[in-house]
Parts: sequence; C-alpha cells; structure tokens
Amino acid sequence: AMPVELVEDASGSDNSNSMKVRGYCTTYNEKYLLHSGPDFEVWEQVAPGAFDEADESDVIMQYDHQGHVYARISNNTLMLFDDTHGHGMEAELNGTTIGRQLYEEIRGGYTTKMSMGFTIAGMEKVERWENMDEASEKLIIDITLTKIRKLYDVSAVSLPANPGTSIGARSKS
Repeated sequence: AMPVELVEDASGSDNSNSMKVRGYCTTYNEKYLLHSGPDFEVWEQVAPGAFDEADESDVIMQYDHQGHVYARISNNTLMLFDDTHGHGMEAELNGTTIGRQLYEEIRGGYTTKMSMGFTIAGMEKVERWENMDEASEKLIIDITLTKIRKLYDVSAVSLPANPGTSIGARSKS
C-alpha cells in the first residue's frame, strides 16, 4: 500500500480531505486506431451528442475496467458531464484506502488516461480500400459511434484505446 498523508485545514471544513480527480473517458470527433492487422485497420471516433439518451443510472469508476469500485453515481462520489471536448467525469476518491491510493497514482502522473465500458445503440461505418503497393490493398474501416445505449463504467487505465483521454488530480480545496 502507498502511504497517504491527508491534510486538514484549520477551518474544519468537510472539504479539507478532498481527493478529487477529473478527466475525459472519451473525446469527440477524434479518430483513434482501435484494431489493426497486416491488411486492415479499424478506426473509431465518438460523435458529439452520443450520450444524450444514454442510460447512466449507476455508472461506476474502476481501474482498467475491473476489480474495485472507486466511485459511483448512486453514492454521489462520481459525477458525469458533457462538453465540446468529450464526455467527462469528476470523482471523489477519499472514501476508501484504495481510492486514496489511486488518487496518489493519478496525482503522481503514473495513471494519466481513461476509458469507458459501454454498449452501442447507433453507429455509422464506412469501409474503403487503400493500395499498400501494386500487389496488395488494405481495408480501412471508419466507425463513428453516434448513440451510446448504456454507460457501465469509466476507468482510469494504463493503456487506453483512445489516447486523447485524460485524468488528473485536482488541488485539495
């Protein structure tokens, strides 16, 4: 376990031990390589508005989409938001020992990216062929997620599918 020192302010404010993190579990209109092979590539992006009708009734925050729950909607330790950059989150991690440890890992820059677990309700797919050389072609598939059905989790991750995601610790308030 990583030792954590909690700083209390003299005012006695309930926010003195705040360990908030904020980030984006996806970005909008930014293509990222999802899969590839010697003769194909699959690129994905999320369209603005894709979360407008999504079920976000009890989303949880995890690490690498597994194990412990660090924050969740139903106990008000996780909040989701949408802006022009992407679908974001803010979480309070001071409720458990492992949450405080994750906060320190994020604050220290060891964990800097995010991901999300979800199901799809709508997408657009475009396939095209590109010449690799005179004898071979590569199939390029572009997928745009237009409608998310359900968001299950937002995760701090070691290796994201979308490199444009981010997570960072906020100053103690």
